[in-house]
Parts: sequence; C-alpha cells; structure tokens
Amino acid sequence: MTTPPPAAELLLREAVRLADAALELTLPAADAWPARLHQAMRYSVFAGGKRLRPALVLAGCRAVGGSYAACAPALAAVELLHTYTLVHDDLPAMDDDDLRRGRPTCHKAFDEATAILAGDALQTLAFEALAEISGEAVRVLARAAGSRGVVGGQQEDIDAEGSPVDASPACRARLERIHRGKTAALIRASVEIGGLSGGATPAQRAALVAYGEAIGLAFQVADDVLDATADAATLGKTPGKDAEQGKLTYVAVHGLTAARAEAERLLAEALVALVPLGAAAEPLAALGRFVVQRDR
Repeated sequence: MTTPPPAAELLLREAVRLADAALELTLPAADAWPARLHQAMRYSVFAGGKRLRPALVLAGCRAVGGSYAACAPALAAVELLHTYTLVHDDLPAMDDDDLRRGRPTCHKAFDEATAILAGDALQTLAFEALAEISGEAVRVLARAAGSRGVVGGQQEDIDAEGSPVDASPACRARLERIHRGKTAALIRASVEIGGLSGGATPAQRAALVAYGEAIGLAFQVADDVLDATADAATLGKTPGKDAEQGKLTYVAVHGLTAARAEAERLLAEALVALVPLGAAAEPLAALGRFVVQRDR
C-alpha cells in the first residue's frame, strides 16, 4: 500500500505538526553558539520522517485519558533520541550510509566529527526535555537507549556482521536480541512514556508496554522486508545495505514469506494487548496496522 490507513494517517499528520512545534521550542536556534553544531542538529531533526515515535507517545497518553499538553516535552524527547541514533547509525564506523530520509546523511552534509557531536548533543537534549515529565519517564528512556537497549542492540548488530546467517537457534536468538535492542526498545519506551505522561495506572502501563514491545518487533521485521524489496526513491535511504554488509535480518534468517507472516503475527499480539484499554486505544491499533503495512 502507498498510504497509511486513514486513522493512522490523521494521527501521523497531527504528530508531525505537534512534535515539530515541541522540537522548535526545545532545539537551540540555528545561529546560536556554536552555530555549526546547532545547524547539524536541526538539519537532522527536521529532515522529514514519519514522527512515528512521537505519534506513539501522543496516542499512548490519550489512551489513558491524557492530553497533548501533558506529553508535549515527551514528543520532542523521543524524536531527539531517535534522531541521534540515526545520525550515529549512518556514520562510516557504523553503517556508512550516504542517504537518510531522502537526502545526504549528517556526516555527508557537514562532516564526521560534527555528526558525532550533533548526535551526542541530541541525546543529552532528549533527557533535558523529558525531565519536564518525570524522573520515571527519564529512567524508562535511559534504559531503552543504553546498553540494555539501543546501544546494546547496535553493538550486537556490529558483532554479528560477517557471521554465518542461517536458521539455527543461536542465529534466531541473536537476531531477536538485535531487534529488541535496536528498534523495539525505543518504540516500547515511546508508548510507555506516553502512558506515564497521561497518568497511566499500573494495569494500563502494562498493556501499553506489551503493545509497544510487539509493535517494536513488528516494525523491525517490516523494515527488514522493505530493505530487501523497496528502492531508494521509495525508501528514502539506501536499500539493500543489510544484505551487502552481511547483517542479520529477519528476511536473511527466515525468508521473505516468513518475515511478512511474522509481522502480521506480532500485529495481532499487539492488538490483543490493547483490549483492556478499550476504544481509547484505537489510535494505537491504527498505528500498529500502519507499522506492518507501510511501504517506506
């Protein structure tokens, strides 16, 4: 499909508008000292993108009765954190990518040193913004971002490069660790932080975490499918890089058909997790369907 389902499309459009407004309030001006660094940060943050993680924050907050005002700093925080991971992931020492969101990556548009510093600054600014919500929200994001989450998943991904790719139990277990760390951790945290912003009860928080974990994994499985099937114009980044670099992906381990089936299974699991939240969680359900059905 070429467009998200209508409900998801509306929410994503709203999330772009609201997240960008929050980001403008959070990021330093392009001409503020040190200008080159701030220009690189803003170049990366405002390069486009779906704003899926802010949308998940917003929908998670509303699912428990909260409002945009309650979660606005969190919308900025998760997108700043996500953008830092993209800037560093594209570096020559990591994936060495030239294209991100349809234009040159940060280290190509500026230089490698500036890109490293821009990523560092985006990461710290994310926690500064999230501190306006609560210490617990900061803890959730820190755990998702660190050695037990995004950074740990990236390390495992690097360690796995060049290793045999097969359907052995060891290979499948390693693939799941990479997916849970690199991608699912931040998506799960986005939903959970949205719930915390809206005053979620323990039961509501548990439902959001279960949904976020399943959708986070589904997102990465779908991303693996897209990397194997989409072109650069559609994808907005260089396709086929995973196979070229010998990376572990769901498609490489299980095959394309099984990958698509797994994404659908994870979507079903996520939708079941939302049942206790009732009709208020329908926007989250719509975002889940979009994650699996998207074409970029």
